Amino acid sequence: MDAEPTQAARRSSASGFTPLFIAIAGGSAAGKGTVCHRIVQTLGDQRVVIVGTDDFYRPLTCEGSASAEGVNFDSPDAIDIEALARCLDDLRAGQSTRVPQWDFTRHRRSQRTRRVDPAHVVIIEGIFALFFPELLERASMKLFVDTADDVRLVRRIKRDTLERGRSVEDVLAQYANFVKPAFERWVLPSKLRADVIIPWVDDNPVALNLITEHIRAKLSIHDLSLIYSNLHVMPSTTQVRGMHTKIRCHSTDRGDFVFYADRLIRLLVEFALGFLPVDVSTVTTPAGVDYQGIEFQGQLCAVSVIRSGEVMENALRSCCQGVKLGKVLITRSPDGACSVAYDALPHDVTGRHVLVMDPVLSTGNTILRVVDLLTRQRQVAEAKIIVLSLVAAPDGIHRVCKRHPALKVITTEIDRELGRDLGMRPGVGDFGDRYFGTGLEPGESLRTQLCADISGRDRDASPKRLAVVGWPER
Repeated sequence: MDAEPTQAARRSSASGFTPLFIAIAGGSAAGKGTVCHRIVQTLGDQRVVIVGTDDFYRPLTCEGSASAEGVNFDSPDAIDIEALARCLDDLRAGQSTRVPQWDFTRHRRSQRTRRVDPAHVVIIEGIFALFFPELLERASMKLFVDTADDVRLVRRIKRDTLERGRSVEDVLAQYANFVKPAFERWVLPSKLRADVIIPWVDDNPVALNLITEHIRAKLSIHDLSLIYSNLHVMPSTTQVRGMHTKIRCHSTDRGDFVFYADRLIRLLVEFALGFLPVDVSTVTTPAGVDYQGIEFQGQLCAVSVIRSGEVMENALRSCCQGVKLGKVLITRSPDGACSVAYDALPHDVTGRHVLVMDPVLSTGNTILRVVDLLTRQRQVAEAKIIVLSLVAAPDGIHRVCKRHPALKVITTEIDRELGRDLGMRPGVGDFGDRYFGTGLEPGESLRTQLCADISGRDRDASPKRLAVVGWPER
C-alpha cells in the first residue's frame, strides 16, 4: 500500500507551487549521479527529487529479455519518453507520481514502482536528458557533466562488473558496439544545448557551489510561501502571465496598461475574498430543491493607500456592493521614515475585516505604517487584516509577514529583488504614474503632488461624501 503523501507534497499541491526542473546529461559513467546527489546534499533531500531516464527503458518482450545483450539501450528509441513526460507533468501539477524501476541484472522493468512526491527541485538525470525536446522544454536549467572518455570507461567497467554482475568482456563489447557510437551520435551533440558545462573528474566544488547558489536564487521567491504561512500567491495561469507581460513592458501604452491592470486587480480581489470567513447556508432553488452553499460572515471594509491603491477600489466595488472604503496617505521623510499624512477610515472599522490595498509591496514600510494605524490606533484585530498587492518584493514580504504573522498578504507575483534605488526588479515601474498618466515635474516632490491631488478631490467632492469616505453600506 502506498504511503500517505508527505506534508511537503500536500503543501506543494495546495499552494500551486511550480517546481524547478533541472536536466543533467553527460556520457555514461560521467558522474551525473554524483552531481545530482551533491545538489541534493547541499539543498536538503526534502526539497529535491531525482528522476532518471534509465528507469524509463521500454519493456522488452520475452524474446528480447532473453537476448538483451544485443539490445541497444543507448539509443533514444529505448526510452519511453511519453511515460517520462507524464510523470514530470504530474510533479509540475503538484501531484505524486509513480516511476518505474528498471532491473539492470535481468534487463527488464521491475514489477515494483517508486513513488515520487512533488518537490521544489526535480532533477532529470540521464544520457538523453538534453536530447528530447519534451525534456528541454520543461527544464529551467540544463547541465552537462563533461568527463574524459578513458575515465568514463574505467568507471563503467568497475560499476557494471561489481554492481550489475557483468564480465569485463561483455562491458567492453557493449561499450564498443553501442555506448561509444551512441555518445558520439546523440549525447555529445546535446552538450551544445547545456546552460552550464561541468568539467568533472572526482569533484568540482566551485562549479557545484555556483550551481546550487543559482538554484537557491531561483527558489528564494517561492520559498517565502513555505516560510510564511500568511503569504498567499495567486495561482499563475497563462492569462495571468500574459497580463503581467503587458503591465511590465515599458512600451505598453497607458490605455493597455490600465486595461490589463484592472483585469489583474479584479482577479486578485476575487482571490482575496476567498480568505474571508464563511458559514454553511442552505437555500431553496427555483426548482424547489435545497442547495447547500456558503455565506460570508462578518462585515468588510477596505483601506486604499493613496494614490496607487485607489485604482483597486473599482474592482472591489464590482465584487462587493456597498463596501465601505477608507483612505490613507503615507509620506516618507528624507531619512526614509514613513508617517501618516492623512487618513479617513470608516467609523466602525474596529469590528470589520479590512482589505489594505496597494498594488506594489516593495520595502513594506508603507504597509507597516498602515497596519500600525489600524491595529494601534483603531484597535483592528491583526487577524482581520488582508493586504492586497499585485506584485511584491521579498524584502517587503519579510518585513510585513514576520512582524505581523496573524494578517494575510496576498499577491499575484513575487519579484526577484529590490535594486539599490529600492525599485523592484523586474518591476512594473511607477504604477501610479503609468496608470494615471502622470509624472513628477522637475523640482516637484511626491508629497506636494499627492497633497494637491487630495485638495482637488476635496474641492470637487460633497461634504457628505467626504464624511463617508466611500460608498454607503446597504
